[in-house]
Amino acid sequence: MDKARPPLEFIPPDYTPAVRSLARLSLPLVQRWKTSVTRVEVKNGDRLVDLYRQFQAGKVRFLLAFRHPSPRDPLFLCQLMWNFLPRSARDAGVDLAEPTHFHFIYDRGIPLWMGQGIGWLFSKLGGTPIHRGKADLVGLRSARQLFANGLFPMAAAPEGHTNQHNEIISPLEPGIAQLGFWCAEDLQRAGRNETVVILPLGIRYYYLSPPWNGIDRLLASLEAQTGAAIDKGEGNPEAILYRRLYGVGCQLLLVMERFYQQFYKKSLGDKQGKEPPDTNEELRDRLQVLVNAALEVAEEYFGLRGKGDLQERCLRIEQAGWERIFRQELEEPGKLSELERGLADRVAEEADLRMWHMRLVESFVAMTGHYVRENPSVERFADTVLLLQKAVARIEGTGKFADAQLGPQRVVLTLGEPLCVSDRLAEYSANRRGARQAVTDLTRDLKQALEATIA
Repeated sequence: MDKARPPLEFIPPDYTPAVRSLARLSLPLVQRWKTSVTRVEVKNGDRLVDLYRQFQAGKVRFLLAFRHPSPRDPLFLCQLMWNFLPRSARDAGVDLAEPTHFHFIYDRGIPLWMGQGIGWLFSKLGGTPIHRGKADLVGLRSARQLFANGLFPMAAAPEGHTNQHNEIISPLEPGIAQLGFWCAEDLQRAGRNETVVILPLGIRYYYLSPPWNGIDRLLASLEAQTGAAIDKGEGNPEAILYRRLYGVGCQLLLVMERFYQQFYKKSLGDKQGKEPPDTNEELRDRLQVLVNAALEVAEEYFGLRGKGDLQERCLRIEQAGWERIFRQELEEPGKLSELERGLADRVAEEADLRMWHMRLVESFVAMTGHYVRENPSVERFADTVLLLQKAVARIEGTGKFADAQLGPQRVVLTLGEPLCVSDRLAEYSANRRGARQAVTDLTRDLKQALEATIA
């Protein structure tokens, strides 16, 4: 995004049954084209059938809060709602009206990198966008209206983004809990008796056969790209692979430490950029120092304070960048002179470059230093190698990310224990402090429920 643009417009939801029907027909083809998943399994599907039955009977409003480990997740959410749900209902003797569908919340930035056609498609499927990183009153109002009054249940990812990990859940954003309480309030004010529920959905991917050869090839490519020493030591194959993985991580850390020390004058510590970490714990700690330095580079340019957790800081940087790229002055054609427009383009170009540091952090932040060591499964190896590959591709500017296509996979969708929001409304409504605590508690309970679905 090296050119200034008019402000991002809100894309209103405009559910169109014919588009949904066409999307359902094309879903198997898209799945084969875009993913390596050949089998979809659902656990505790009766929970979804029961809630959807109650929804259609006017007894419940519910939101499906799904884990978001991969960009492919929405395809299997569609499989769940469009194919599994009506089939399971018929098998259980439950009469559901067609179509079984869902409204959903998506990041307004997605059409920027996936194409404007995606914005049209999401709108016609009943999706509503949220502009993350700012108080998007229009987006929030739309999501709130759909939750309380939409034709279908809602779906949203409480993590807010993908983290590329099958077995780690990122910190949840409080927006899902807040939407739940708003819906319960809106129903109460309208004198309606529906119960508001959040239904957790876990998503995990498994390889049908361990792709150790693919992991080995990807590691060899990363060793060549980063200049990491090639480990030819002794031990079982998994131990050697782990040492190689650790070696690539250490080399990448050293190179990036030197980069921020030399070109951005960041003081990272005595060993940083000189000696590799001796332990996983040191690797983790130094990675956190590096991540903080990268965010500081962007924050200093945008004039931001480095407060809050990493997720909050990344969102703040993204919003500051977007404000320099999507300019109110360009809403009216001809308002800027050619000279001013040229300067606006230079500002947009530099903002995009500074946001690169934040994008890099998003690639690094899921690297824990202990994920593979705790359980050296093929899935954890693959998660980590693919994350490293993505980080290196972002640094090199190639944009070529391996999309978990190391081999055929199956995906397991697990419905968790429903969380009743209506039962917590009294605490939320008591006072401002009670409302904050109720949102915090519900967000915590939702995280625990999601963790249970992938345990």
